Amino acid sequence: MAVKLVICSSSDISAKKAEEMGMRFLPIPVSFGSEQYLDGVDLFPDEFFEKLIETDVFPVTSQISPYVFEECFREIISQGDTPLAITISSKLSGTYENACVAASEVKGKAFVVDSLNACLGEAILVYHAYNLVASGLSAEDIVDRLNSDKKKIRLIALLDTLEYLKKGGRISSAVAFAGELLSIKPVISVIDGEVKAIGKARGSKRGNNLLTELVDKSGGIDFEMPFSLAYSGGSDVLLKKYIEDSARLWVGHTENLPTLKIGATIGTHVGPGAVAVSFFLKDLV
Repeated sequence: MAVKLVICSSSDISAKKAEEMGMRFLPIPVSFGSEQYLDGVDLFPDEFFEKLIETDVFPVTSQISPYVFEECFREIISQGDTPLAITISSKLSGTYENACVAASEVKGKAFVVDSLNACLGEAILVYHAYNLVASGLSAEDIVDRLNSDKKKIRLIALLDTLEYLKKGGRISSAVAFAGELLSIKPVISVIDGEVKAIGKARGSKRGNNLLTELVDKSGGIDFEMPFSLAYSGGSDVLLKKYIEDSARLWVGHTENLPTLKIGATIGTHVGPGAVAVSFFLKDLV
C-alpha cells in the first residue's frame, strides 16, 4: 500500500508537474464575475494575470469542496493506496476543513496536513512530502514529520504594487495612493498561517535589498531541503533582477534555481510583478 499525495492548485505546482511526480492535483475554483474557471486546468498564470490587468472585475477564489476531496480519496483507496492531502493554510481558506470532512467520511483511511502556508511555501512542503514518501515512511510518520518541519518554512515576498491589496480590501485607497506615489514596495510573509506585512522599501533596488536582508535575518536557507523562488505576471524580469541583486544567497546553486509562477490563489492579492522566496530554516529560531 503506497502513500499517494493529493495537492491543491494553491501550491502553484502545475497539474503537469503533479502528474509527473505521481501526485493527484485538485484545482481551486476561480471566478471573474459570471465567468467560472478551475485554477491550473482551464486558467493558467499568464492568462490569469492578463485578465486581472485587463478587467475591472476583481476575481474571487473558492474552496475545494468536501465532495471533490472525498471522490479523490475514495478513488485512491480503491486502488489500494493511502491518500495524504496537503492544503493551503486553514487561516486563509476553508479548504483544509473540507479535506478533513472528506477524510472523516472515509473513516480514517485518508490523512490531511494543514501547510499553514500558501503558494511556494505550500509547494516546498509538498516537495518535502514527496521525498518522505520516496524514502518509504508510513503515512502516519510522514504526517508527523510534515507537522514538525513545516514550522521551519519561511515565505517572504516583495510586491511591485499596492493596487491589488487595495482592490481586495486589504488596505485603504488612501494608503495605496500614498504608497504608489512614493514608490513603496511592501514585503509580506506568511506567519503562523496568515499573510502579514513585515517591511517596506522605496523603489525596486531597495526592495530587493530588504528582501535579501530579511532572508538573512530569518536564519538562513537550508539547501539540503526543498526551496523555491517565484514571480507573478507574464515576465520574470523582476525575478532575474532580484536573483542578480541577491547573488550571494545562491552561491553554488545558481545553475538550477527552482522557480514557480504564482497563480490565481495568491496572485489575486499580490498582482503582477511580485517576487518571492520560500525555504526551510537551517535552525528553527
